[in-house]
Amino acid sequence: MSKKFTKKKENFTCEVCGVEVKGDGYTDHCSNCLWSKHVDINPGDRLSECQGLMKPIKIELKKDKYRVTNRCETCGHEKTNNLSPDDNWDTVIKIQQKFVLDAFNSGGLKADEKKNDAPIGYLRR
Repeated sequence: MSKKFTKKKENFTCEVCGVEVKGDGYTDHCSNCLWSKHVDINPGDRLSECQGLMKPIKIELKKDKYRVTNRCETCGHEKTNNLSPDDNWDTVIKIQQKFVLDAFNSGGLKADEKKNDAPIGYLRR
């Protein structure tokens, strides 16, 4: 099955923080708390049976774009999406600080040797 993107312009209420989020067809997480929901198999298809909430676990800079990785609390599926200028950057910084602190406490950050990417230590606005 090939990955196909289906643009869905949908507004939603975040199930974590209660913020009303206005969808633009590419919206895949709450702009306030950055949590997502496991609703798709392929982007926009809304075919996932899981429906679990997806916690933001790390922030990274890749190809000049900041990205958030979310992990489903029900099934463990991980998905990485681009951040938007409309996202809450104070929340972005808190998530990254927690990621760096957890990595430091567990023995350090490790780069992905294949892609030569490393998580960023801090963000500047």
